[in-house]
Amino acid sequence: EQARLRAAVVEQDTEEWQKDPHFSGLQRVGGVDLSYIKGDESRACASLVVLSYPALEVLYQDCRMVAVSAPYVAGFLAFREVPVLVEAVQRLQQQEPQLQPQVLLVDGNGLLHPRGFGTACHLGVLTDLPCVGVAKNLLHVDGLARDELHREQVRSLQRSGEAFPLTGTSGKVLGMVLRSHNNSSKPLYVSVGHRVSLATAVRLVGACCRFRVPEPIRQVRPHLRE
Repeated sequence: EQARLRAAVVEQDTEEWQKDPHFSGLQRVGGVDLSYIKGDESRACASLVVLSYPALEVLYQDCRMVAVSAPYVAGFLAFREVPVLVEAVQRLQQQEPQLQPQVLLVDGNGLLHPRGFGTACHLGVLTDLPCVGVAKNLLHVDGLARDELHREQVRSLQRSGEAFPLTGTSGKVLGMVLRSHNNSSKPLYVSVGHRVSLATAVRLVGACCRFRVPEPIRQVRPHLRE
């Protein structure tokens, strides 16, 4: 099933606003996340926010407790989490269609995944919305490791907006390491989800950052603010 869905991923820009240096035409950016209650892996809070762009003000917020029935299996997390996130997107489309986001930032990975199909890809394919994976930690796939060379490259990022590619041993660029804010030396790991190029994904994440973590993800998980 994962391989079948993976074949539907579009790794290029498909929207006019993506091709504009200032993202003219982009008005709504969404963020999604699933947060678990400590000690209870069977229930979680599925959250979706929509922010205006470029002001980054909250236009829509939906957070509700849901039952999570699928077990956690490494590399297949999306099968556990994406169904309830799809439901959150569908609720928005039914209740406030005018607020549908033009792109979703996902607290997780996209192509940066053992089989090139992380949560951001899975959600993008099922909703057919442009999606970007934004992770705070490096997933060790295709030879990528948080070794001394990687740490040295991270230290070389001096200013917000600076980035370097994550190239696996296969030779494929799986994502980008982005310094998202001058006040944080901890980078973000940005990867393509669906219907967006990697260059556009990195620019968009940077444009949505007032702090280290982009606002759509900060607002969807206030306790992660930094």
